[in-house]
Amino acid sequence: MSLQLLFDALSLGGIYAIAALGIALIFGVMQLVNFAHGQFIACAVFALILPSSQAVAELGLGRLPTPLLIPVILGFGAALALLAEAAVFRPLRNAAPVALMVASFALGVALQNLLLVIYGSRPKAVSLWAGLGHPVQIGGAQVPLLQLLVIGAVALILAGLALMLKHSRIGLEMRAAAQDFGMARLLGVRANRVISGAFALSGALAAVVALVMVAQTGVADVRMGGQIMLIAFIATVLGGMGSLAGAVAAGFAIGAASALLQMALPAEARPFRDAFLYGLVILVLLFRPQGLFAPAGAKPRV
Repeated sequence: MSLQLLFDALSLGGIYAIAALGIALIFGVMQLVNFAHGQFIACAVFALILPSSQAVAELGLGRLPTPLLIPVILGFGAALALLAEAAVFRPLRNAAPVALMVASFALGVALQNLLLVIYGSRPKAVSLWAGLGHPVQIGGAQVPLLQLLVIGAVALILAGLALMLKHSRIGLEMRAAAQDFGMARLLGVRANRVISGAFALSGALAAVVALVMVAQTGVADVRMGGQIMLIAFIATVLGGMGSLAGAVAAGFAIGAASALLQMALPAEARPFRDAFLYGLVILVLLFRPQGLFAPAGAKPRV
């Protein structure tokens, strides 16, 4: 039971961590909570199916072989985020923070309604890597192969991003911009390069979440990015606004708490698991309003 709980917590927490990291990247360089991030995830989900002469094709890009499908969807997510940055956020870069926030809300609503116009409101079945649902016996626990792949993929992504942020030029510029964007610009950091890089990474991470969600559920729904966006935003706040490591750690913490509640609650109380989870988040923030992983004397960067 403990081993099963560990795998559940790692796989669910990994999804939350990747989604939270996409939000934290943008906040770190622009002080913007991108509320359209959930719609980026939904758009990447629907990039897996294509419209046809009928209402919706059962499968679109999913027919591509996996080595080609994954980079295509990641590229789609990055391109969508770059387009949003150039068309919506760059013209408002010097506007008040509230204007950027409203613009992100408006962009999210526009993308959701665009998906509704193209695909309709009914969920669509998507058969993506159906064989990954087979269980694997590990130490007495029955673990779906997809869970193991998610855990491994999340570990690789986080390790790759850590190396990129620590050793590459664009990574160092992002870290400098997250600390003090004004000073970073005075020292030669190019704003457009850093912000575009952050949006591209954020969009690619949204596409990773979309691939995992479709593989797990087999469903494409216009509203499926909303719930993950909410939890990712909570993880970003819980980890300390602007802290990339904090967002990742808080994502794993929320995943672990969710898996633990699912196991510990009585069967009749499990439908209210999220209410218990958000109650725990409120209690934590009452005692650590700056976030779990921010310095004790830190003030919110908003």
